[in-house]
Amino acid sequence: MDKYYDLHIHSCLSPCADDDMTPANICAMAKLAGLEIVALTDHNSCGNVRVFCDRADKQGLIGVPGMELTAREEIHVVCLFPDCDNAERFSDYVSARLPDIANKPRIFGNQFFIGDGDEPRGEEPRLLLNAADIGVYDVAALAAGYGGIAFPAHIDRDAFSLLTVLGMWDDGLGFTLAECRGELRSPALPADTPVLTNSDAHRLDAIPDARRTLPVAAPTAKAVIDALKAL
Repeated sequence: MDKYYDLHIHSCLSPCADDDMTPANICAMAKLAGLEIVALTDHNSCGNVRVFCDRADKQGLIGVPGMELTAREEIHVVCLFPDCDNAERFSDYVSARLPDIANKPRIFGNQFFIGDGDEPRGEEPRLLLNAADIGVYDVAALAAGYGGIAFPAHIDRDAFSLLTVLGMWDDGLGFTLAECRGELRSPALPADTPVLTNSDAHRLDAIPDARRTLPVAAPTAKAVIDALKAL
């Protein structure tokens, strides 16, 4: 069955996202937009995925736990997982490899962890926008080790993009998918590489109306991961 998706959305744990990007608000807006599969992909943390997936389930959505990892080379990679346990274990691995640089909320924005009542329950003290000490050539295999899948984010951007930083697509990276924000396909991307179009929403009004679908065999995050692996 084909389901409308958006697999790259940030909550208020990402300092560059609005404070009203709480799990409940995201899921409510996604439901209004007609989306059926939504992934939470905060910068370098899965700290809000469990509450998010619970809210998604209450809205009748398929919630996918994820992260937008910043690799050592300053390349953004979306990592998605079949369940919250694996996502949180991956998050612990990444957290241990983040630099100990404090966030400055007045400059970069707040980094709120959200509780079951959709209220702030604390803040991440370290700035989540920094690169983790994880090489981009290791990310695909690392995510797979937690049952997940990884793909380079917004390769059509001028910053934090695989093609901008490396200047090429290398099969040795192990990625089988790519993400674009727009409709144009880069000539540097192999013609047979599947492309996902996601919003990378940091604001509620940036969550798009349903347009693109993914064939999934069951209404679960694992089925979404399986579908992505089969593309």
